[in-house]
Amino acid sequence: MQLLAFLLIYPILWCISILPFPIFYKLSDVVCFFVYRVFGYRKKTVRKNLAMTLPHLSDKERLEVEKKFFSHMCDMFLEMIKTMTISDKEINRRFVITNIELLSEYEAKGKSVVLMCAHYGSWEWLINIAKKINFKSIAVYKRIGNKYFDKLVRDIRSRLHAELVETKKTVELMEYNAAHGIKAFYGFASDQSPQLERARYWDYFMGYEVPVYTGAEMLAKRLDMNMVFVKVKKVKRGFYEATIMPLAENVRQYPDYEITSIFLREVEKQILEQPEYYFWTHKRWKHVGKKAIGQTN
Repeated sequence: MQLLAFLLIYPILWCISILPFPIFYKLSDVVCFFVYRVFGYRKKTVRKNLAMTLPHLSDKERLEVEKKFFSHMCDMFLEMIKTMTISDKEINRRFVITNIELLSEYEAKGKSVVLMCAHYGSWEWLINIAKKINFKSIAVYKRIGNKYFDKLVRDIRSRLHAELVETKKTVELMEYNAAHGIKAFYGFASDQSPQLERARYWDYFMGYEVPVYTGAEMLAKRLDMNMVFVKVKKVKRGFYEATIMPLAENVRQYPDYEITSIFLREVEKQILEQPEYYFWTHKRWKHVGKKAIGQTN
């Protein structure tokens, strides 16, 4: 059944990927109409998240953010499909890294780098960084259940010179690379909610105390890596700018979780600047009020 689903859907994805951009975004508008207006995909979750985290906005303003978010979300998922066939010239034109030279400076320091980002703007096209660096580029991801689509995603990333590693295999790979002198940039999107039973650290995020992923910081300390944050800005439809921001060098000198907290503060700034480009469908604040006595904060 997995193969059948892949064989049926793949030709549709490929046809979408080769559409000229004007038609491509018209299709996204149609998809958005059904996702938002007809099916109301996770609309309740989005509204609840916006009401909790953006209380300074009026109901009318939050509704406008909501509409813009759904339009952006559909654009972004179709842009993921576009990556199947997009040329280097086109993706470089549409996803600009404003200070790519900073990554070269980090390579010159001779340490691997943890690159942290949020589910904001276009984290898919962010992988375009891989073609602009000398170190290996490795992104941590959650494996797709259908093995054929999982391979497709891996193949798409390899077109852009990036390697994917499953979450559960990340530590093993990073320790292997460190032991064999293999330098790499490791991409972590660490702004979502961990499973409650695995939560080790709680911090305030958009006004609420929530469990936080800390793996990126802990691995950077264990393997003595530098850490940077990538701030992505949507300039206009289909066009993005990414700016590299140093988070920490000499990471072992920082108290535990301080770097993670710095990262969260940067994500908050990003959201407050243009909230419509954050990924509001995730139930990021579902564990509010569930912190057990004795858990770290």
